[in-house]
Amino acid sequence: MSMDIKQIQDLIKFVSKSGVNEVSIEEKDFKITIKTNQEPTYVTASVPAVAPVAAPVAAAPAAAPATAAPVAAAPAADDESKYITVKSPIIGTFYRSPGPDKGSFVNVGDEIAPGKVLCIVEAMKLFNEIESEVSGKIVKILVNDAQPVEYDQPLFLVDPS
Repeated sequence: MSMDIKQIQDLIKFVSKSGVNEVSIEEKDFKITIKTNQEPTYVTASVPAVAPVAAPVAAAPAAAPATAAPVAAAPAADDESKYITVKSPIIGTFYRSPGPDKGSFVNVGDEIAPGKVLCIVEAMKLFNEIESEVSGKIVKILVNDAQPVEYDQPLFLVDPS
């Protein structure tokens, strides 16, 4: 099968519009390679973004009482099953206070209500206040100040009673 000039012109137009840098077609008696002078288009896969997510979860399974395995494996986790876990809604850096010289938003033992600011998660130089959606008492803070956090990572344990 050989291509006529019209098909080759159409292929050249398609390649130039698609952003592809090179296309090669090879048959028994026919070979064509079309290269463009465009800057290379790099496509990054989401695999590197997923890899860091798995590391913190695997590193701290006892700190995540939301999973069933730690509850069955550790007797201490049975007490934590009655607590509500406040999780990070975004990826970023966790801060307990509004500034380095300011007091923490909440501490262990503090009573909280819906709308109460619990912490800040900085993402791309934007400081996002994380507000409580539940009422209760802070039982445990699961993340250290200025520590990176992942999406859906547990931050606080709250006793709703």
